[in-house]
Amino acid sequence: MVVKLYGHPLATSGHRVQIVLEELNVPYELITLSFEKQDHKSPEYLAHQPFGQMPYMDDDGFELFETRAICRYLAVKYGGIGTLLPPQSDVEATARFEQAASVELNNFEAPVSQLAWEVWYKPMRGLKTIPEEAQAYKTKLEGRMDAYDAMLSKTKFLAGDDLTMADLFHLPYESFLKEQGFDFVSGESTRWPNVARWWKEIASRPSWKKVIASS
Repeated sequence: MVVKLYGHPLATSGHRVQIVLEELNVPYELITLSFEKQDHKSPEYLAHQPFGQMPYMDDDGFELFETRAICRYLAVKYGGIGTLLPPQSDVEATARFEQAASVELNNFEAPVSQLAWEVWYKPMRGLKTIPEEAQAYKTKLEGRMDAYDAMLSKTKFLAGDDLTMADLFHLPYESFLKEQGFDFVSGESTRWPNVARWWKEIASRPSWKKVIASS
């Protein structure tokens, strides 16, 4: 059976799941929903995803939402243990992964999504961007990247010297970060050299290139 992902080809949240599907070589179908028609707020969609958010997944009748939960499920079911997730028998590696996953969610996703809302999504919805708030969010994210650079001065990836999905979860914001002047996405940075080295490596993954090509 083909995994069905209900979302939108431009949605960063869906890209997170698509990267993992591509890494695992799992066949999938992206069923495109319309933002304009508010498909994700329809009664039919809410029966599957009660929060009206994209995406949700249907794997042969097993439905799941929340992208990080979907990604972990896929890794466990489709051979991602030891590649995208550490084996649970390795307690220390699992703890380092959980730490990295928390860092991504709280210290990257939170500030970058706030910045994206202010400078990207507000104008799309006819709302006015507040420059002072945008700058505050950008400054906050810059500070978080300082901490990232310190972490990545000690290890190759966020959870150690092995790639995990916690690293890949950052990629959907690549074009946005570039637009906002975060030079590390180019692979070089004076302020964040370790982040730049790390980003260059994860962004070169064939899985990410396939997702970009399809969006």
